[in-house]
Amino acid sequence: MILASFVTAIVSANEPTTMNYKDNIIKAETLTLTTEWDKTFPKSDKVAHDKVTFVNRYGITLAADLYIPLNVTGKLPAIAVSGPFGAVKEQVSGRYAQEMAERGFLTIAFDPSFTGESGGTPRYVASPDINTEDFSAAVDYLTTRNDVDAEKIGIIGICGWGGFAVNAAANDPRIKATVASTMYDMSRVNSNGYFDSADAEQRLELRKRLARQRTEDARNGYYTLGGGVVDPLPEDAPQFVKDYYDYYKTPRGYHKRSLNSNGGFNATSPLPFLNLPLLTYADEIESAVMLVHGEKAHSLYFSNDTYKKLTDKWKPGTPNNKILHIVPGANHTDLYDKMDVIPFNDIEMFFKNM
Repeated sequence: MILASFVTAIVSANEPTTMNYKDNIIKAETLTLTTEWDKTFPKSDKVAHDKVTFVNRYGITLAADLYIPLNVTGKLPAIAVSGPFGAVKEQVSGRYAQEMAERGFLTIAFDPSFTGESGGTPRYVASPDINTEDFSAAVDYLTTRNDVDAEKIGIIGICGWGGFAVNAAANDPRIKATVASTMYDMSRVNSNGYFDSADAEQRLELRKRLARQRTEDARNGYYTLGGGVVDPLPEDAPQFVKDYYDYYKTPRGYHKRSLNSNGGFNATSPLPFLNLPLLTYADEIESAVMLVHGEKAHSLYFSNDTYKKLTDKWKPGTPNNKILHIVPGANHTDLYDKMDVIPFNDIEMFFKNM
């Protein structure tokens, strides 16, 4: 049965209508983008760099850094990169994008909707739907470039954006290969807490607290921020929190537009993740997926369980294009910026096979 009101709109050619495709054009917002090199990593002399913008399906204009390898001609394989959750393109995603451009790929590192230099209001919110869409919007942009091979487009998602990347791959067959590095499933961690420690009663208390916050925000007329990485750092903080602090709150990775380095997302941002699970159809992904995670990372269980889901329908004796790459001795944030730890050679070969 076809639901004409949603799946297929059938309008008689003789039936008058006021609807016009010209009323539904894709229109970009004018963004103010910095012209200075304000990254947390040095600029490469092996790639050309530029700023670009593109629009997602919700009409939000996204800002991105474009990296193109020098002295390479013809249509190039391309990669869109984003993450970690709460970071900006001047941090981890830009480092990944620039490195992959040095290896022969045209790449973009983009700021998610509502954050960094990208558009969207209110500011500093997250959405499992919109942030998944951001990856497909990046693919839209890449497919329209004359210097990109549209049949060789991949994506890299880091930390929480690893989950969005896998989710995007499940929904967008134009994505030929996906790398999720040091991934989080943001629906799972918001619903179940770290290490699945929360139960239904605790989720109810979280919903009540977020509902009270909504009421307070409505009365105040502004959205309260939830806070970035804790500062000052408590002496008894878990090691992974200390690792986050060491990246986001020190010269190693601090950036003035990074939510994690500063005030964080709006306090009510967890709400949609409690009700909209990511990775529901991950077992239906036909394209190649590589999960990269540190052996010592507190978050390793996300990749372990996602790999099980990715291969749930795999039949022994048939090709398996899903890879779980465990990096010996590495913790979660080692895969943010430690160039001697991130397995770029393996990531390069993975994408060259897409």
